[in-house]
Amino acid sequence: MTETPSSARPGLLANWLFIVAGLVVLIVTVGGITRLTESGLSITEWKPFLGALPPLSDADWQAEFELYKQIPEYQQINGPAGMDLEAFKSIYWWEWIHRQLGRLIGLALAVPLAIFALRKMVPQGYFWRLFALVALVGLQGSFGWWMVASGLETRTDVSHFRLAIHLCTALVLLGGLVWTAFDLKRVAAGKPKPAGMTALAAWTGVILFVQLLLGAWVAGLEAGLASDSWPLMQGRFIPEFDSSQGIFWAMTHDPFLIHWMHRWWAWVVVGALVVMARKVKPASRKASIAIHSAFGTQVLLGIATVMTGVEFHLAVLHQLVGALLVIAFTVGAHVLGRQE
Repeated sequence: MTETPSSARPGLLANWLFIVAGLVVLIVTVGGITRLTESGLSITEWKPFLGALPPLSDADWQAEFELYKQIPEYQQINGPAGMDLEAFKSIYWWEWIHRQLGRLIGLALAVPLAIFALRKMVPQGYFWRLFALVALVGLQGSFGWWMVASGLETRTDVSHFRLAIHLCTALVLLGGLVWTAFDLKRVAAGKPKPAGMTALAAWTGVILFVQLLLGAWVAGLEAGLASDSWPLMQGRFIPEFDSSQGIFWAMTHDPFLIHWMHRWWAWVVVGALVVMARKVKPASRKASIAIHSAFGTQVLLGIATVMTGVEFHLAVLHQLVGALLVIAFTVGAHVLGRQE
């Protein structure tokens, strides 16, 4: 499957993918800032190509502001609060930067891949996998606009379901980039067989994915503000929540219950990652340490974020380390799945 022609440069391709993975970590972090500053609805149109240019004149800025004034977020929240053009610019720039990073990631994947393919630098069996990563970036951009569109007509914010799809797709892309980079490093080392996914890694991945999904719902519903105490909420282990529409609705819509689930499912994740890290340690002590360090830091940041009432810098770090945890998990899963 991965026979390497003499012109192939798997080591170079691996380094390229690691750089793109770094850009994905950056955009996930900026996405967190965009959400925390409530900037995501500031650009009300999707222009994949022309949208790369920001407003260049006072008239352009006023036109963008007038578009923003037409949506419920301005009419019901920011308008009555007295938002002026300067305040609008402060949220506009974060969303603009977020979108430019998305464009940069797409170009950073698609353009080099085209060059590498034309120069026959891609090992056999890897072109379509790399092409799938490019396609996933395009899909991610579409999900981003689909998310924004949910907050432009009747809502004052975006759908937390669509936000979760947007964020989780980015993290799947991140895992795919890192996994493929490590496969390519092995090709460069003369070990062409790709790593496989073990049952332990797969189950751990599912458990981690549930936590990432819950985290996205917490962000989308601003459920982090449901409590500023830990371990109890409202002085109780299980907080009061709205179950009038059924428990399933509450588990997917009620911010108090979703906050509680995210808070305590974290320990299920910790247990799974501890087991996985112990299995990883004999083959790669560094990967085992990375897993422990990532989830330990993430738990502490999560607790600190709650107890400070979602302090901005801690909340941003919480999202950043979440992305780093995905990388650590991916590396550990790859180690377990390697076949010499």
